[in-house]
Amino acid sequence: MITRDQKAQQISSLSERFGRAKAAFLVDYKGMNVELVTKLRKALRPVQAEMKVVRNTLALQALKNHPEMESALKDSFVGTNAVIFAYGDPSAPAKTISEFAKEVEILQLKTGAMEGVLLDEARIKFLATLPSKQELQAKLLGALSAPMSKFLGTLQAAPEGFVRVLSAYKEQKEKQGG
Repeated sequence: MITRDQKAQQISSLSERFGRAKAAFLVDYKGMNVELVTKLRKALRPVQAEMKVVRNTLALQALKNHPEMESALKDSFVGTNAVIFAYGDPSAPAKTISEFAKEVEILQLKTGAMEGVLLDEARIKFLATLPSKQELQAKLLGALSAPMSKFLGTLQAAPEGFVRVLSAYKEQKEKQGG
């Protein structure tokens, strides 16, 4: 039995996590053993996300400080739940959860919330297909650098062409004179 102070501390901790998270996903982990839960937690760490097994009543209390998330998630806290908090780019944890759910069919992807919008399983899977922020930045950098590299190639080609013309002129003069 946990004390009132421990409950208050857990509510505070959950509230702080909901406040930092850019998105939160609700999963039903019922039937997963400790090894699988640990594997999922380890997979979430590199994508700036964490999984927290929660008591529904405590999670609902923590959500009261975050009305945008509360309106999206409050009706979903039924049964055994774990919340996956996405602190960075939300598409990366969504991708990790979706891939893990394909591998471990016991894991049920219930719902999620991002910027106060309720995400059903289909929306979360769509979010998982989107490129990550790093991939988008790399594509943008490539798109921006392509014209510059072509321009540099053009600038370098002009002197090279001029040198070829001078060389050809020199050879022509040598043939005429020699």
